[in-house]
Amino acid sequence: MRKADLVNQISEKTGIPKVDVLVTLETMFKEVKDTLSAGENIYIRGFGSFITKKRAAKIGRNIKKNIAVHIPEHYIPAFKPAKEFVAEVKKLKEVKPDAGPGEDSDA
Repeated sequence: MRKADLVNQISEKTGIPKVDVLVTLETMFKEVKDTLSAGENIYIRGFGSFITKKRAAKIGRNIKKNIAVHIPEHYIPAFKPAKEFVAEVKKLKEVKPDAGPGEDSDA
């Protein structure tokens, strides 16, 4: 499912115009990015948590030049689903094939 599909489904289920749903979704995504970028976590009861994870410094390798490269410690965004969310997904019997970008999702 792509963002456009999500906007369509929310609009159909709520009766809210697609433009308003899109603005709301974009605002939510921006707030999640801004909050995580500020070093804060977001906890949504029953859904999950958007958190930042610390990655330790390590030595990587540039395979083209065959030299060691220092990778500094850094943070990455992550999502940790709530127990209720995980339990709901575990009930799933099969996964529907996902249409890639530019492909028809009705196939």
